[in-house]
Amino acid sequence: MKKHTKVRKKIKMSLFEKVLYTCAVLAVVFSPISIVFTKATLSEVNFEVEKEKKAIEAQKKTNESLNMEINELASLTKIQEVAEEQGLSYNNNNIKTITEDEANPQGNGQ
Repeated sequence: MKKHTKVRKKIKMSLFEKVLYTCAVLAVVFSPISIVFTKATLSEVNFEVEKEKKAIEAQKKTNESLNMEINELASLTKIQEVAEEQGLSYNNNNIKTITEDEANPQGNGQ
C-alpha cells in the first residue's frame, strides 16, 4: 500500500498583495462594527434631542402660564384693587388728556 502524501504548493504573494488582502479582510470585519457603533451613537443623539424637545415644550407652557399671570396682574381691575388697598382713589378731575394739537401748537411736526 502506498500512502498518498499531498504536496502543498506555496503561493508566493508580493508584499503589496498581502497588504491589499489584509486591508480587505479588515474592512469586511470592521464595517459592521462601525455601522453598529454609528447607529448606536445616532440613537443616543436622537434620544437627547427628544429629551430637549420635551424640556422646551415644558418651558413654553411655563412661559405661557407666566404671561397669563402677568396679564392678570396688569389688568385695570387688579390695578384699581391694589390702588384702593394702598389708600389711593380714582379722581377723574385729575386726569388731563393731551391731544396732538396741544402738544405741538405750531403744527410743523417738531
